[in-house]
Amino acid sequence: MSFHAFNRAIVRTPSRSVVNGLRAVDVGAPSYEGVLAEHRDYVRALESLGVSVETLAALEAFPDSVFVEDTALVFTGAAILLRPGAATRRGEAAEMAAALDRNFERVLRLEAGTAEGGDVLTTPRGVFIGASARTSAIGAAALASLLAEIGQRGFVVNTPPGVLHLKSDCSLLDDETILCTARLAAAGPFPGFRLILTPEGEEGAANALRIGDSVLLSKGYRRTAALLEQAGYNVKLLTTDGIARIDAGLSCMSLRWRA
Repeated sequence: MSFHAFNRAIVRTPSRSVVNGLRAVDVGAPSYEGVLAEHRDYVRALESLGVSVETLAALEAFPDSVFVEDTALVFTGAAILLRPGAATRRGEAAEMAAALDRNFERVLRLEAGTAEGGDVLTTPRGVFIGASARTSAIGAAALASLLAEIGQRGFVVNTPPGVLHLKSDCSLLDDETILCTARLAAAGPFPGFRLILTPEGEEGAANALRIGDSVLLSKGYRRTAALLEQAGYNVKLLTTDGIARIDAGLSCMSLRWRA
């Protein structure tokens, strides 16, 4: 069975407060209607690929709560509730707890440090945890210990300076291949993997999402799309103009697993 054969996902409807989401560089707020439309298209794309999607209610108190990936890690039969590094997002994890309890036989909780799911790349060879401004060294080490409890092996790596999350700069394309920016590749965090580098100026394309036989990719990255298609991948393009304004990409909007 393919490592990317997800059949379940959890998403959360964007709140109207999403226009106030966190951003490293302010290029203008997205519109609520725009983010909502992107989210709906995203859910439809998941469903078209055979994924059963559970949609949680919007949380107006948490502008970034549409980005559920930062609150938890999910695997077949087990999940880990995380502790976001951004203080304004801490309450999002508590709001995710009930959904995890409904869907997983075992739910562990990160108690030390901070860690966000955007800093975690799960691969067949282990789980890479990127230490960053959002995932502390203490949190990364504690997360590695929790992963060991559910039979997963964690590796702590460094996220390049100025990069929000590890997965801002990489994504798993198949069991042997990672789509990666040149700046992350230079740090050498993924020994033994084949790397496909994003073209210069399209670093944001690195946050792609492989589901089944398809790779979801942000629509603005035409050169990356051509590169992946030439490499034999089935690419599906989605609009992410709004969520990109609040430092997010395709993986951020769902928790995905094989039930």
